[in-house]
This record gives sequence, structure tokens and C-alpha cells, in this order.
Amino acid sequence: MVYRPDRLTRRQALTLASIALASFPSLVREASASAVPLSFDEMYGKVGVLGLEFSEKLKQLSGRQIRMKGFMAPPLKAEAAFFVLTEIPMALCPFCSSDSDWPDNIVVVYLSEKQTFVQPSTTIEVTGVLEHGSWTDPETGFVSLVRIRDAEYAVS
Repeated sequence: MVYRPDRLTRRQALTLASIALASFPSLVREASASAVPLSFDEMYGKVGVLGLEFSEKLKQLSGRQIRMKGFMAPPLKAEAAFFVLTEIPMALCPFCSSDSDWPDNIVVVYLSEKQTFVQPSTTIEVTGVLEHGSWTDPETGFVSLVRIRDAEYAVS
């Protein structure tokens, strides 16, 4: 066999892959540790005549890495790139017709890459970038007030 410094051998590739896989959980823990925690109780300041008002904490965290604990509502379809994080386990997905109907205990989570969905009774921790304000998903027509983008989750 001729040595070629510009090509990886199978053994080198497997070694690099095993190192990357071994370090992945610690990278996820580090991202989660640096993210600011946000609870469902901290999302809204009050319910006024015009509906829900965002809390100062939620406004300040918009655009930043956050982490939230909750439950995954059953997704629309198995290959969906998003799901709804809920404060309590739900048997059905809590879709809303407009942002005025938006419940104060759900957050739409847009995944950075596909992950396997979990049972609705399993507690998960989601890490990603917080967004707030009324927005309609062009693909699904789903309306949201609060979203977590580029998200990942783990069973907690």
C-alpha cells in the first residue's frame, strides 16, 4: 500500500469518527449549560385587554440561546421539522387558528436537524434561539407567538 498524506485510511477515519461521537454529548451539555433557562411562567407579564403581553425577561432573551423544559405534543406528521413544546403532557397537538387564541403554555420548536420524536409524557429539555412576535409559518400556515429556532432537545 502506498502512503498518501492527502487521504485518510479507513482506520484513521474510524478513529476520528469515534472521537467525534464520544465528544458529542459533552458539546450538547456545554451548549445547554451556556443557554439561559426560561420557564413557561416567565414568558408573559400579564394578560391584558389585548391578550397576552410578553414579559421583560422574554423580550430581553429574544435572539439569544435559551433552554426550556417541557413535553413534546404529538407532531402533525412523523417527518415534521418542528413540534410544540408544552408545559404539561398533551394527547393532541394544540394548534391555534390565530395568535389571539395562542395558549400561554406552549412554544413552537423548529429543529436544527431531524430528531426522533418522544412520547408526550416524557420530559425534555430544548435548547435553541428564542424568537417572539406573531409569525405564520409559510409551509404549514401554523401561527405562533413564541418560537425556538435551530433547536435540539434531549430527554431530561
